[in-house]
Amino acid sequence: MKATMHQLSMDVVRAEALFASTLQPSDEPGPAQIRHQVTRVVRDLGVRGCAERVAQEFGDHPELAIVRMRWARGLVDSTFGPTGHAARRTFTLPVRSAVAYAA
Repeated sequence: MKATMHQLSMDVVRAEALFASTLQPSDEPGPAQIRHQVTRVVRDLGVRGCAERVAQEFGDHPELAIVRMRWARGLVDSTFGPTGHAARRTFTLPVRSAVAYAA
């Protein structure tokens, strides 16, 4: 069976990298610091390494990992702009009426 590659969205990669970083909510990092940490962690661990760290923490401490991931996702959205789920919530497509298809 052929392996399937799944394309991760940039917001997921960034959130996982921030999650895996040494930054803490008490650091109150600014956008420049967040961007730097995301770049550094992805460079050091790679995308897969970031995902592995996230998975390990969710396995070991799920109640704490949930809080940290919410924090990371919020900072990623505020720093880079909503590119994933949050962006889809605010975008609507025009809908054609059923009458147009009946003709």
